[in-house]
Amino acid sequence: QVQLVESGGGLVQAGGSLRLACAASGRTFSGYPMGWFRQAPGKEREFVATIRCSGGATYYADSVKGRFTISRDNAQNTVYLQMNSLKPEDTAVYYCAGRTYFSGNNYYTFPKDYNYWGQGTQVTVSS
Repeated sequence: QVQLVESGGGLVQAGGSLRLACAASGRTFSGYPMGWFRQAPGKEREFVATIRCSGGATYYADSVKGRFTISRDNAQNTVYLQMNSLKPEDTAVYYCAGRTYFSGNNYYTFPKDYNYWGQGTQVTVSS
């Protein structure tokens, strides 16, 4: 059974940092793109960041560019999201996603682009 399990969420003050981790099991995701999304109450799930399988090239939503960093450790089958300079508007449930079908040299930024999802981890930023 394939699973993506997020961890590292919590409550932090504005300006603080958190590091999310997404551990995959049941299959390897090292050859596939991975992404992070988030969903705030009453809002649609939105793209945060993605990382390609080869070379580790990354792409970010404008709202987090320069503050968040996505990375991956293929040996550990794990993807990370380092979040710095957090703002109250970053408050949301954060989801890890994996795409295991054909992937060209693109960045995948829509939920429909991914076929595996974690259960989510809550991030709350207080002002």
